[in-house]
Amino acid sequence: MFGLTRAKRTAAATATVAAAAAALLSAPTAQAAPQPIVGGTTTTTTAYPFMMQITDASQNQFCGGTLVSPTKVVTAAHCMVGESTSSVRVVGGRTYRNGTNGTVSQVSKIWIHPSYTDATNGDDVAVLTLSTSMPYTTASYVSSSQTGVYAAGTTARIVGWGTTSSGGSSSNQLRTATVPTVSDSSCGGSYGSDYIASDMVCAGYTSGGTDTCQGDSGGPLLIGGVLAGITSWGEGCAAAGYPGVYTRLTTFSNLVTTQVNS
Repeated sequence: MFGLTRAKRTAAATATVAAAAAALLSAPTAQAAPQPIVGGTTTTTTAYPFMMQITDASQNQFCGGTLVSPTKVVTAAHCMVGESTSSVRVVGGRTYRNGTNGTVSQVSKIWIHPSYTDATNGDDVAVLTLSTSMPYTTASYVSSSQTGVYAAGTTARIVGWGTTSSGGSSSNQLRTATVPTVSDSSCGGSYGSDYIASDMVCAGYTSGGTDTCQGDSGGPLLIGGVLAGITSWGEGCAAAGYPGVYTRLTTFSNLVTTQVNS
């Protein structure tokens, strides 16, 4: 399906059941091609303390988010469409989807970009306000002036609990990978008019093999350890010629800051 968002939720009779686990790989060596997405590298929330699980009320993870202040989490708008403060929880400090440790918070406010309609139309950013402060190190995020961070070929890091193949099964532990950013012209060549350079940035290998996938939506694209993008959408996962598409956070940084300070 073209333009597949990277949230993955399955309807249950009484609740939304979330899919998850990470689909990502360690950085390949200079000599090696990217390995199959199934081979991902595990990591922990100790290594990425700002990495949050976004779950349903029963703590089934379906998206990721990034803690940018003790009570504010940046995620994707498409993760939050149709949700309410009562239907969502945010879990910090939990490496495994089936874990019971960490801090669970209810959500007191959901802000979705007012112009958001669909991930392929841009504006795919949301900010959650937590009822409980998270006792974890927060992530810095790009300012509106730091547009140079997306220069083609820059190494970026992706983190999440998504599926290990497009439409496939999930792993239980948080995973991570590195991918290079892709030029606007190259990404536009892949996605045509669905790629909006002002709102989006692409990252991935020409040959595919390493990518975010369903369940990773809302998680971070980190450049130099700073939150620079939000996992948004793509054609399948890890497909050659179709890099992952991320929200270009510099465009929305001032709006996010307004929410963080509210």
